[in-house]
Amino acid sequence: MQFFSKANIDFIGNRKIGYIVSSSLILIGLIALIVRGGPNYGVDFRGGTSMRIEFNTPVKIDQVRSSMNEIGYGDAEIKQSMLGQGQTAKEEFILRVPVLTSEESTKIIDHLKKKFGADHVSIRSIDTVGPKVGGELRRAAIYAILLSLLFILIYISWRFELRFAVGAIIPLFHDVLITLGVFGLLNLEISLAVVAAFLTIVGYSLNDTIVVFDRIRENLKTLRREKYEDIVNRSINETLSRTVITSLTTLFVVVVLFFFGGEVIHNFSFALMVGIIVGTYSSIFVASPIVVEWEHWQERHGKVPVRGKKRR
Repeated sequence: MQFFSKANIDFIGNRKIGYIVSSSLILIGLIALIVRGGPNYGVDFRGGTSMRIEFNTPVKIDQVRSSMNEIGYGDAEIKQSMLGQGQTAKEEFILRVPVLTSEESTKIIDHLKKKFGADHVSIRSIDTVGPKVGGELRRAAIYAILLSLLFILIYISWRFELRFAVGAIIPLFHDVLITLGVFGLLNLEISLAVVAAFLTIVGYSLNDTIVVFDRIRENLKTLRREKYEDIVNRSINETLSRTVITSLTTLFVVVVLFFFGGEVIHNFSFALMVGIIVGTYSSIFVASPIVVEWEHWQERHGKVPVRGKKRR
């Protein structure tokens, strides 16, 4: 299937528009994070207790919050999701509060059972993460992302050239920063699942970029008389159909997860949605233009001969 079999869009000629869009999105996201005092870390990273509670009868989130307020936990973070369908539907709530002792956890459970009926309340899980462990997980998550980017840089430098490696790595920072900025703007929670989504975004965006770079390398060998930016632009257009089809099919799946996957994976699927869109954009408007800018810099400093005619 070919959506853009004869595409001839001047992506490289309009690359400055891409620079402006990317810079603006990153800046807005960073401002949002600064205003909010940093990312909204979940229990996994800041420490606390997460309780998954299932109700056999219909219960509204306001009722649960009111019940928690009665025992001094009115500021608890409460999320709601539905299990099953029709008459078998069950309400599930995720309660996140500061680290609780076993006595405090029992107090909350007993109160909910008294309030809604012992036969209608069941505890699915209770997970506690201490502040120290949360800090270690936060550092480990940052190291995981940075190390993955370092190994990608080394591999692409060996597989292609250093300029292609730099052209691949910068968009990955770009994609993660914009996705993180969107989370900051919407004050969404950063959990271990979201970090996994960030790493997935890195892999997805890199795959898109490598396809374009591989076509650029092929065309550089066969179109020796063409200008460098023309070769890159042609390569992007030749792979455009593949890029769009792959992105759309992946996005469809993630959208379904977002709307029907439940509250537990809501932020995970949302991060993937943003990452797929931004990653597709960056492989076209960020990665390839960086390679062109690198080539132009080398030409200006006499490190490589100018390809084709004199640039406009």
